[in-house]
Amino acid sequence: MNIGISVLLILLPIVISIVCLGFGRLSVPINEIIDYFRGNAITKQNELILANIRIPRIISACLVGASLPLAGLIFQSYFSNPLATPDTLGVASGSSFGAALAILLGLNIFGIEITAFIFGILTIMLTGITGIKRDESKQTIILSGIIVGSLFQSLTSLVKFVADTDTVLPSITFFLMGSFQTIGKETLFVSGSIIIVCIIIIFLLRWRINLLTVDEEVVKTMGINITLLRMIVIVAATIITSVSIAMAGQVGWVGLIVPHFCRMLVGENHTRLVPFTISIGICFMVIIDTIARSMFAAEIPISVLTALIGAPFFIYMIRSRTGVKL
Repeated sequence: MNIGISVLLILLPIVISIVCLGFGRLSVPINEIIDYFRGNAITKQNELILANIRIPRIISACLVGASLPLAGLIFQSYFSNPLATPDTLGVASGSSFGAALAILLGLNIFGIEITAFIFGILTIMLTGITGIKRDESKQTIILSGIIVGSLFQSLTSLVKFVADTDTVLPSITFFLMGSFQTIGKETLFVSGSIIIVCIIIIFLLRWRINLLTVDEEVVKTMGINITLLRMIVIVAATIITSVSIAMAGQVGWVGLIVPHFCRMLVGENHTRLVPFTISIGICFMVIIDTIARSMFAAEIPISVLTALIGAPFFIYMIRSRTGVKL
């Protein structure tokens, strides 16, 4: 990947993020945004908006936008299935149940993240045990993910049923719809640190991720511990999924549409695919969040907008894989 493309992948999310800082129910002129970052004085109101609301929110959108598509890419490579994502494998449902259970129990953000991660790992294990067979994994893994995901969706409904209708239930319901509205600076620092570490690990291993789709015996002849590689990338992908859900709720479809869009741009080589997925994912999520908080007086849940884009794309993927003409 040449220097020009590398610079573009870095600059594009930065430019889009800075531009999106100006949009919202109260607009902030771009010149004041630039002055703010240069340390110059701007109006007190705009300074408070940028420092306390929009910058933490944009950073959160960047983290989640990098995480969920990257996790989707890892799951697709790990299971050799282009439809494998945190949503279709049930990981998002399992992590959402863990987060909802933690909210019901009154745990803090750290407890929510740990519980979400535990159930995310449990979900991917159940999906793998149920769906992986040597000759049928590609055909059964998605069906297994849907089954396991439905199980955890039912458990989430049970949590909502027993939750206090005046206090806890609204928190769980709003959380599961997806939003960056309630993320605080402390939460952002802790969750962001975890996500960044996992993304760096995946980024450094990006050329080896190509080996996940190669025959295991061939990889062993190269002196690479494929079992350890699989464990590292799948745990990292599950962590960033769980932490993202703990931060922003269940934001669906992003793990499907962004990796496939990037494949159309650069092909299957993960050396290029990983950085493209991170960059495009950040841009996509920042734009979606900006639309969600700017279009109407009341904020639109993130999952609503991603579903409006993701569901048609999923139909397109099914048609292209099966050759069905509707």
